[in-house]
Amino acid sequence: MLMFVFFIGLIGFVAVNAYINRKNNKLIEQVTPLYRGEETERMLVLELLKFGVNPKAIFHDLYIKKKNGEYTQIDAVVATSAGLVVFEVKDYSGWIFGNEQQKYWTQVLAYGREKHRFYNPIMQNAGHIKALRLNLPQNPDIPIYSVVVFYGSSELKSISCYSPNTYVIYPNSINNLMQFIMGHPDAKFGNKYEVMSVLTQAVENGNDPIIVSSQRYSSGKYSQNTPASTYTDTYTYTYHYMLPIRFPSFRSPDKQLRRALIRAFFKRFSPK
Repeated sequence: MLMFVFFIGLIGFVAVNAYINRKNNKLIEQVTPLYRGEETERMLVLELLKFGVNPKAIFHDLYIKKKNGEYTQIDAVVATSAGLVVFEVKDYSGWIFGNEQQKYWTQVLAYGREKHRFYNPIMQNAGHIKALRLNLPQNPDIPIYSVVVFYGSSELKSISCYSPNTYVIYPNSINNLMQFIMGHPDAKFGNKYEVMSVLTQAVENGNDPIIVSSQRYSSGKYSQNTPASTYTDTYTYTYHYMLPIRFPSFRSPDKQLRRALIRAFFKRFSPK
């Protein structure tokens, strides 16, 4: 009887989750195809839709041309009455250290034994905003808000950011931040048609394989300068604490044999 109840409950749980997923996917498809971009980006789109943002005001996976002719990729832009909100989405685990002025931030894993460096996402998004402004000459005075969202199981440590209209947040702060931004006075748009035209074309650029591949190539070229990851070898400490425990296994009535066994142990297991 208990197994039957458990089985029925499991079926119900799966059915409810399937229904919720279908409903969420339909919402996302009002903005972007399900195959486009990263899952965390689509999670951001879904959060914005549930907050009440008009689907037509959300632009996902944009490719904007820079001054040098290369393209930069923006995860999402939201057009609001208060200005534009440019999102950079990160998906990390571990501890994250960095500040606004550092070129590279640090991801720490395995209780400090692994350290990986990545380009400062505040600077990265500032580059996106610079390229976007260059494409909006008729709207020089509109506010553009920079928002970096950290998904995953990461924990932000000692992250400092003091520039105006710049935010580094967790996903659970998206709604509060959007409410705060939209509470600002209406922006002075020079030409709203230009804004919508540029953002729409930027999304369309993502359907061009030549533009996408060129952006990925240039992005990979710049990332070659990222400092190498570091890994701390903890074997020395492990041996230090294990050796006294292993010594009793070398007991022998023959003192010379015992010494020979100990020497063999060190030769076999000492770190190279």
